[in-house]
Amino acid sequence: MPKPASRLIPGRLQVHRDGYGFVTPEKPIEGVEGDIFLPPPAAAKAMHGDRVAVRIVRLNPRDGRAEGDIGKVLERANTSIVGKFRIKNRGFFVQPHDERLQQWIHIPAKLAVPAGGLALDRIGAAPVSITNPQELEGMIVTAEIIEFPQQDESPVGRIIEVLGYPDDFGVDVEIVIRKHRIPNRFPPQVIEQATQISPSLAEADWRGREDFRSYDIVTIDGETARDFDDAVWIDRLPNGHWALQVHIADVAHYVRPGTPIDVEAALRGTSVYFPDRAVPMLPLELSTEICSLKPQVERLVMSAILELDHQGDVVSQRFTRGVIRSTERMTYTAVHAILEGDPALRERYQPLVERFEMMRELALVLNRKRTRRGSIDFDLPEPLIEFDEFGQMIGVTRSIRNIAHRIIEEFMLAANEAVAAHITAAALPMVYRVHDTPDPKKVVEFEEIARQFGASLGIKGLGAQKFSNITRHADGRKSRRDITVTDTNFKVTSRHYQRLVAHLEGKPEERILAYLMLRSLKQARYSAENLGHFALASDCYTHFTSPIRRYPDLLVHRVLGAMLDSSGAPYSEQWLAATSEKCSTTERRAAEAERELVEWKKIKFMVEHVGDEFDALIISTTKFGFFVELAEMFVEGLVPIDTLPGDRYGFQENSRRIVGDRTRRTFSIGDQVRVRLDRIDGVERKLQFSVVMEKKGRKR
Repeated sequence: MPKPASRLIPGRLQVHRDGYGFVTPEKPIEGVEGDIFLPPPAAAKAMHGDRVAVRIVRLNPRDGRAEGDIGKVLERANTSIVGKFRIKNRGFFVQPHDERLQQWIHIPAKLAVPAGGLALDRIGAAPVSITNPQELEGMIVTAEIIEFPQQDESPVGRIIEVLGYPDDFGVDVEIVIRKHRIPNRFPPQVIEQATQISPSLAEADWRGREDFRSYDIVTIDGETARDFDDAVWIDRLPNGHWALQVHIADVAHYVRPGTPIDVEAALRGTSVYFPDRAVPMLPLELSTEICSLKPQVERLVMSAILELDHQGDVVSQRFTRGVIRSTERMTYTAVHAILEGDPALRERYQPLVERFEMMRELALVLNRKRTRRGSIDFDLPEPLIEFDEFGQMIGVTRSIRNIAHRIIEEFMLAANEAVAAHITAAALPMVYRVHDTPDPKKVVEFEEIARQFGASLGIKGLGAQKFSNITRHADGRKSRRDITVTDTNFKVTSRHYQRLVAHLEGKPEERILAYLMLRSLKQARYSAENLGHFALASDCYTHFTSPIRRYPDLLVHRVLGAMLDSSGAPYSEQWLAATSEKCSTTERRAAEAERELVEWKKIKFMVEHVGDEFDALIISTTKFGFFVELAEMFVEGLVPIDTLPGDRYGFQENSRRIVGDRTRRTFSIGDQVRVRLDRIDGVERKLQFSVVMEKKGRKR
């Protein structure tokens, strides 16, 4: 095998905002540990996200760390850039919004405004004609790159969109969409195909389908949901078992392989949900109308009919194409209120009350079944952005989950597992939802934190490698104490996590440790190979229940349909492997975009609260300070270590505590503090707080 330095290694370039970068090799390189570091001059030879070929110029044989240089750009990731239009002495430029894109885009004067002017290109924006480049100063634009950078030269581009000023309503969403390269406009051929699909059912649509219209089937979703993938029905059988029907929108009936809608859906991979809008995978004609299981209208479905015993085990199952007419469009809030005994709602939905009570009973049975096998139940809150009637943000709170969420979650999990087992038994290639066993190093790191709270995963043989307890002081001094613990030869299972989650339930540190536990796990992904699902403790799992918003679900529907038609495997395992990887990528892209926009909106909302004081909880500590989460708002920020009053403080890496040199006062994960919002870093979009008063007692 040739030495690493003698060949070019392909990989993806990730650039830090400070100019240096890393290349993640596509395949493991012998003798090289982790990513290949690129100093700023080397990283500047390409752009963030590019696929490049690097040559290793320096390798440390002791730890395998490598430094490299870019030999060739293999694939450009950025064909267009969203950013701020800037006018400088040297001409017109676009400053990329993504700070990892270091080079400004030079815009020749003749390409700053196309012939005929340029109107604002944003949903809901009033058309405004722009004819002079000077008018664009400070506005957010999209530039198409026509010449990529060579050595120290700037890339060259032309303006293709004008979105408005940074603080204009809706511009933040448009920026995030373009930054993450989320397709947000359907091609004309897709719109044309969607508009040609009849909204009413023809006789041919009914052929071979089971009629479920006489059942009082319901959908249960959030108040703001617009597309309804799933509907459910339940009853008690004479033998005491449960009869559960899970009906899923039959998207595959309308979206055929290779059609314009299918090609676009595969490109998008998933719908993207922002606080005030969505970028759907399918055109609205399908996602919110023809496929959506709206109440009191006939809809085509793919149905899983399950019989479950008292333990929640599937006694029998069958799958069929069907037709339903949903009785009610229920919300989580309403179903929860009904089950809590709300008189008005119980009277209004009187014919359905008994079914909701049966649903609750079965959901709890299914949840206990998952618990017995070791399934992990993280119940972490998510931020909920609140808007007024004019669409302006008025707050950010924690989302509340109730028993109605649990009902739908358990029923969908049961249907997903049943479909996965059914197709796997037939040995047909399909897309699985898999979740790998966690990295032992991540487990060790988490265990060290958990022990500070008197908690543990309880893994036999769990230990850490040799490490040093280094205290970093504000004046730059360091003190070091070497510690040795047992080796890392251990086996971790989902039960270890499950037991700790149960142990923490209801305790103040539950939120902190559950979040850190989640970070110690790997990301779930799609795969053509059945590798099991660690967190669910499932040997065989897939996604079947959301074909309106997830492309893998649509593929699973097609495989299941092929089984019903006895037509053989519709896809090869090789094709599914490549498609699964793409779907995993688009899923991560959507999650990152959604997370970024929520954080951005939080920052914009907090601008009006600079100088205000809040009760807060320390959720993590670092060598440069500690992060807090506000008690009343689901907002996080940093308290820098050099702002802590009354002493010089250092960070103890082993205990992860911040300790005063003289007073020995400590700040630890789980402590309650009183903080003041001092400033907002608009560049990094971070909040900076200072300690006003520490509350007595620790949140333990």
